[in-house]
Amino acid sequence: QVQLVESGGGLVQFGGSLRLSCAASQNIFNFNRMGWYRQAPGKQRELVAVFTPRSTSTNYADSVKGRFTISRDNAKYTVYLQMNNLKSEDTAVYYCNAQASLREYWGQGTQVTVSS
Repeated sequence: QVQLVESGGGLVQFGGSLRLSCAASQNIFNFNRMGWYRQAPGKQRELVAVFTPRSTSTNYADSVKGRFTISRDNAKYTVYLQMNNLKSEDTAVYYCNAQASLREYWGQGTQVTVSS
């Protein structure tokens, strides 16, 4: 059973930074794609940033391009999301996601709240 454990969320001021971490219970090269999604109150879950473990391919939501960076530490089975210049609209629960051939996995989520 794959486990994804997020950490690093919290309360941050407008314009501040946070780094989220997602520790996977197995080698990230086992997955076709990994990344971060978020869900704000009353809204649908949306893609934030994803990458393909076996390549350098990344994809970002337009709303976070230039502010967020997804990265990984292969040896630690960990994926990161560096979030800079945070805005009020970034407030949401952030979820780590891993897609394998037959199913996908989700972490429990970590709350990010940006105060104005």
